[in-house]
Amino acid sequence: MGRHVVGRVGELPPGDRKVVEVEGRSIGLFNVNGRFHALKNSCPHQAAPLCLGSVKGMTMPGKPGEYVWDREGEILRCPWHGWEFDILTGRSVFNPHKTRVRSYEVTVEPPAEFGDEERVETYPVSVEDGLVVVHL
Repeated sequence: MGRHVVGRVGELPPGDRKVVEVEGRSIGLFNVNGRFHALKNSCPHQAAPLCLGSVKGMTMPGKPGEYVWDREGEILRCPWHGWEFDILTGRSVFNPHKTRVRSYEVTVEPPAEFGDEERVETYPVSVEDGLVVVHL
């Protein structure tokens, strides 16, 4: 499995997403409460661009007649037919044991791994007998 740098942490604030291309695959990268998750950008139902769907929460079990809204920002809804998937696991909300979308491992690494475009070249400096010396 190869490593692929797909952006900087600051480019994707919590609640945001980005669709990237990696080795010919379209992948949705999501920041859910400061943690990054990646899903295949294809709904297992009819191959819709899943990661372009709305990101919501869901109702959770509660007392009879009571609705509890929870998991805001963790549920992805397919833009074509409304199938819902857990962004954290890729599992279907309505049938988690039989339907899921492929998920990928995501890590956050130091910015130096992504490139040097925000850096300027530096040179060693020393002080010798009261003189500042730049070494090129």
